[in-house]
Amino acid sequence: MENKPICYVPEREIPEVMSGVPSFLGLPVIKEDADIAKADFVFGGVPWEGVNTYGGFTGCEVSPKRIREASTRYGAYLPEFDIDVFDHFVGADIGDFAMRNGDEEFSFNSMREGIKRILDHDKMPVLFGGDHSISYPLISEFAKKYNGKIGVIHFDAHMDNMEHYGGEKYARCSPFYNLYGDANVDPKNMVHYGIHGPRNNPAGLKTARDAGATVITGLEVKTEGWKESIQRAIDIASDGTDAVYVTVCSDVLDIAFNPAGPPDMMGLSSFELGMALHEVGKQANVRAMDFVELYPGKDPHNTSGHVAAWMTIYLLAGITLRKVEQDNQS
Repeated sequence: MENKPICYVPEREIPEVMSGVPSFLGLPVIKEDADIAKADFVFGGVPWEGVNTYGGFTGCEVSPKRIREASTRYGAYLPEFDIDVFDHFVGADIGDFAMRNGDEEFSFNSMREGIKRILDHDKMPVLFGGDHSISYPLISEFAKKYNGKIGVIHFDAHMDNMEHYGGEKYARCSPFYNLYGDANVDPKNMVHYGIHGPRNNPAGLKTARDAGATVITGLEVKTEGWKESIQRAIDIASDGTDAVYVTVCSDVLDIAFNPAGPPDMMGLSSFELGMALHEVGKQANVRAMDFVELYPGKDPHNTSGHVAAWMTIYLLAGITLRKVEQDNQS
């Protein structure tokens, strides 16, 4: 399709969403609503970092820039599947949603308005955080679009379902607690996938189960295998729903694959996460995605920015295969 990103083209020109910041994959930049109407996938940044939690890691607000920078090395053709996402879909980059550091009310409203603007055109938002608190307003607004008939697959080492952190209700460790109580979200269609490690609050598992959400631990992913375990997640998130939201926290990955993340061991490999995301895209009606929690200051070579770009492409390739199969059946 027009403006299809292809790697190894030395004369290729990369648009910028703002001075010095390339668009994701070098895709066209959205300037007005008419440009949204031309796209299928709308990429955007949500450079918000709220209260800093235990461990002191910070810098999430820089991640959208670093992910975009990494992405310009790539196209969206995957030889494993012999498919190019942009032979079948059109992508564009809307830039970053407006944030004010320290102004939670303004910034969360901006997130809601930003994703709503994309959803009102029936396009799929693909958003890069930012800390994980962004998923609450984004998923809440997404649920309104689909009248509450949504599933959520949450890839993470941690539940992120604390009622508050030091009195902060909308901390990065609290989005799913808030979503459990959202009028348009049914926790029975929510799956926490890849949960593992000693950096989990003991109450998290009970909180999730009491709400009706499903937890698939990292150990289950390893013992069942990525394909069997993600199939369970897909079935739960898709049961009686019209659309699925996928949210990925980088620390679902083992630190060996995620230098910009916190030092969480015994996580998924990049292969397991990439293939699980691909399978979700292929089987579920995924209509939105976010990727969050990179700390670029820990990662001078921007390895995790590249990982985020790869994981996104593998999910989108799954969606593309789903479309091709549906087109062939019609």
